[in-house]
Amino acid sequence: MNDSQDVGPRAPERTPDAPPAPAARRFTSSYTALAQHVREAGLLGRRRGYYWRRIAATVLTLAALAALVQVLGDTWWQLLLAPLVALTLSQVAFLGHDAAHQQIFSSPRWNAVASRCLASLLAGLSHGWWNGKHNVHHAAPNQVGRDTDIDSKLLAFHPGALEGKGRVHRWFLTHQGYWLLPLLLLEGFNLHYDSASAVLRRGALKRRRLEVLLLAARWTAYAAVLLLAMSPGKAVAFAGVELAVFGVLLGGAFVPNHTGMPVLARGVKQDFLRRQVSSSRNVGGGWPVDFFMGGLNRQVEHHLFPSMPRPNLRLVQPLVRRHCADLGLPYTETTFTGAYAAVVTHLNGVGLAGRRQRSCPLAQQFRA
Repeated sequence: MNDSQDVGPRAPERTPDAPPAPAARRFTSSYTALAQHVREAGLLGRRRGYYWRRIAATVLTLAALAALVQVLGDTWWQLLLAPLVALTLSQVAFLGHDAAHQQIFSSPRWNAVASRCLASLLAGLSHGWWNGKHNVHHAAPNQVGRDTDIDSKLLAFHPGALEGKGRVHRWFLTHQGYWLLPLLLLEGFNLHYDSASAVLRRGALKRRRLEVLLLAARWTAYAAVLLLAMSPGKAVAFAGVELAVFGVLLGGAFVPNHTGMPVLARGVKQDFLRRQVSSSRNVGGGWPVDFFMGGLNRQVEHHLFPSMPRPNLRLVQPLVRRHCADLGLPYTETTFTGAYAAVVTHLNGVGLAGRRQRSCPLAQQFRA
């Protein structure tokens, strides 16, 4: 489904003491049975060997690139290394995401330590800022008023986001799907800006001082590596290219997962299984897609079992797909190009809907 729409029960919300509707009970008990099957199959068990290998390979690659920057010295050829640094840092961020979801260690404390080291110290993104908003997203994906991932000052991910937009902004929104890639070039800057803003606000995050120290250490080391090897102008150019590619890689891994899938209206209640499956889109394509999307291409399985280690998502996918088919619950999976075509079509459709809403009645008749 490419067009956003409000889904879920239309009947008045039940009181807390009232029993759930039969359909809700059926889906809830069905998810309980699925989760039990998954636990018995051992698919929620830790994969420490996998993660230690990935972490070691990623950190060593980052160190090798830093050394290569010093070897090349003050030359514009350094800009060829910037995309490789961005690619490696995107893999660091994905590992930080996995740790924040408790996928690596059995201990929540050690997962938090790993996530702070990976996300804050190496990738430069605040663990506390990202974890807080991402947990809300998992609790209410694509729900108006709760999921901040569908709130944007620039884009409109659902028709309700068109309210209050001016004429120039609405014109931009009619073609917003085509602006997606250029905007992703700025996503790296935006992620770091939002992260730093959250950390610098007093009382905004737990362990805020630790996050400040980690981010300060990261950016100091980043600047030192560049300025010891090249002139300030080349260092700024290197950072600009690296942040642009980082934004495309990281933002591009998240955009196709929910954009264009059904949007749940503000205040509407829905059982966990239907909410997670109906709002998520899987992206197929083999190991290249697995690598560049950090395992987030199996978004349905990730939302149903957030703490499941990344390599196990591939193993549980046939089980989840079959379970959804037995229930008659739509399971969405497409190719990488198909996912982005759906995203662009959806975004442009939302913008065009806003223009039609503001057209005069006579113009609407002629258009019809």
